Amino acid sequence: MTQTAFDALLVENVHPDADGALTQCGPVAIRRLAGSPSPEALRGEIAGARILGIRSRTQVDAPLLDAAPDLLAVGCFCIGTNQVDLAAAAARGVPVFNAPFANTRSVAELTIASVIMLMRRVPEKMAAIDRGEWLKSADGCNEVRKKKLGIIGYGNIGAQLSVIASALGMHVYFYDIEPKLAHGNARPTDSLDALIAECDVVTLHVPSTPRTRNLMNAERIRAMKPGAFLINQARGDLVDVDALAAALRSGHLAGAAVDVFPVEPKSKEERFESPLIGCPNVILTPHIGGSTLEAQAAIGLDAATKLARYLFEGATSQSVNFPEVDPGPLQPGRTRILAPHLNRPGYLRKLNNLAEEAGANVAAQFLQTDGELGYAVADLEGELPGDFLDRIRAIDGTIRARAIRAR
Repeated sequence: MTQTAFDALLVENVHPDADGALTQCGPVAIRRLAGSPSPEALRGEIAGARILGIRSRTQVDAPLLDAAPDLLAVGCFCIGTNQVDLAAAAARGVPVFNAPFANTRSVAELTIASVIMLMRRVPEKMAAIDRGEWLKSADGCNEVRKKKLGIIGYGNIGAQLSVIASALGMHVYFYDIEPKLAHGNARPTDSLDALIAECDVVTLHVPSTPRTRNLMNAERIRAMKPGAFLINQARGDLVDVDALAAALRSGHLAGAAVDVFPVEPKSKEERFESPLIGCPNVILTPHIGGSTLEAQAAIGLDAATKLARYLFEGATSQSVNFPEVDPGPLQPGRTRILAPHLNRPGYLRKLNNLAEEAGANVAAQFLQTDGELGYAVADLEGELPGDFLDRIRAIDGTIRARAIRAR
């Protein structure tokens, strides 16, 4: 029997490599929209979609999820998931996946390139060239060798950056709220304030959370070494850009590189505005840290593979808002029942009772819970009644129920 294809809507020019990954396990009908549609347009397009693939601009909130009752999963073809209401998605039984490691090298390379360019005062000299001036002086220009690089956030990008910086002869320090294994010559600092006061270059590689928002405020920027450099290629709300602009114009800081901003244009037609425009020795880039062909291909493959495994296996490994279950491929002759539910006592027993009443054998079973949410997966043998999913939906606490049948 021919299996009906799942409908997938991909927006924001997701890399073409995602198509092959999405269809690797079974039929998926892929539809694409260029750019980030308005909320109204997206609500009109998403009805009936089982998969939604987005990048960083498209917002997925509760009203959009309500407009897509058939939606099974959301794929963020990027690192961050701030653009998705994760709690609202989980409450509707919709796991969200991303690609947290695929652009690690690209961001690390942009950061180290920015360090070199800033310490050689290349942005100022390029601006002078545009004015017809010839600033050949070495004043204020330095090698990165033996300079102190401070990395705030020692995750995948921070650790990769420390290896590259160590190879260039920099002295690398890092601060993270969790203990991390140091790479290269990197060494941890006891506090964020100690790192800021010590280092010639401070670079941010942390997510946006209530703890990190406005992390580099006016007070911390003033506490940086005179003549130091600040780099933010992580999240736009980590830095007080007005305070940063003031520090640059006063000469307290010698330069900055910023790739992410508190407010970013939603399209190339919208004008970009920032207090950092016109500041001396500044590199401003349009959120391109992960914008390399290699990174976008890797992101497309990573996120789409996770979506495909959820569609055809029910796997939620590395979901950012769902209990993680990896049941593996479905064996021939079995039906796999997927049941996101409220985390309440006795749910699995009730599910098993229904299977027994239907005369089905439970061949394999998986259950994980995370806070208020549970996710049960059961592989059943035997013929199931046509209303079996409706019986599961009738169990108190069931959010939704879906069946996968072996091909």
